Amino acid sequence: IYRALCSATPRDIGIMQEDSPEVRKLSEKARGRQQFVFDGRCVYEWEQNIEETHIYIQPPPGVTKHHLDIKIEPRHLRVGIKGNPPFLNEDSFGLVETDSSFWMIEDGELHIQLQKAHKGETWHAALKGHGQLDTYSEQEVNKKLMLERFQEEHPGFDFSGASFSGQAPSARTFMGGIHADPQALR
Repeated sequence: IYRALCSATPRDIGIMQEDSPEVRKLSEKARGRQQFVFDGRCVYEWEQNIEETHIYIQPPPGVTKHHLDIKIEPRHLRVGIKGNPPFLNEDSFGLVETDSSFWMIEDGELHIQLQKAHKGETWHAALKGHGQLDTYSEQEVNKKLMLERFQEEHPGFDFSGASFSGQAPSARTFMGGIHADPQALR
């Protein structure tokens, strides 16, 4: 069923039973961390919300923040250990606000938080050339971002149980797009 969902069009997905356990499991996976796997090994995991893309890397044993060489640029990310060639040296999928982006090690895991320059933009991958969201996952991410936008624009309402019938629009451009101050719309 996974292969069928990944290659399905948004219309096909709407026809499938959304309350089936398989579809619920895929929905949760699509909205959570995505893996970038190379040669059978998970290089990193990543996820996004309306404002940020997060990359999670498991550093080698004994590596601390003092060993790392990390450079976040508007269109490029470099991650490595000082004195060695970079582990990652790739373009980001979207434009990054470097002043609001940062990295840290928490619970033994390297967290890299990239602030999206275009709030609400759906990134199809964390880094260019590192796979791309399948059709089903892309729709689930669009739904998640739209619900985050609705919640931000209407803080008095609870959208936690909301759902979409059909294809979710772009959170960035839907109905005039995202505004810097949602309260100004009232």
